[in-house]
Amino acid sequence: MKFSKVFTSLAIAGLVLVGCKKEEDKNLANIKPLETTSKEHKAIAAENVQTASFEIEGMTCAMGCAKTIEKELSNLDGVEKAAVDFDKKTATVTFDKTIQNAESLTRVVQGTGDGKTYKVSNFKS
Repeated sequence: MKFSKVFTSLAIAGLVLVGCKKEEDKNLANIKPLETTSKEHKAIAAENVQTASFEIEGMTCAMGCAKTIEKELSNLDGVEKAAVDFDKKTATVTFDKTIQNAESLTRVVQGTGDGKTYKVSNFKS
């Protein structure tokens, strides 16, 4: 009797492990690799270059919040450079004014994350 309980327990444990492993493999197949290439920026004509700075409320960390917002801004068409300073709660963006504007930059920052966390203020260009 004891042998059959041990054998049954081992068989069930083996099936669970094999069943979970197959399910885990299916999930791993759907994971996309991280992007390792950065977006190439086109040169902006000197007469179209504009630099803006603004405050960002709602950031709670440098790596998660500030870097995510900086990446979102940097990946926009017409943005030459974006820098977000977590300590000062500010962003500075150099962009092509024929492609981007205050409203589009604000919309991207405020739309980052859940769309409710970050607020832009004191936009200066």
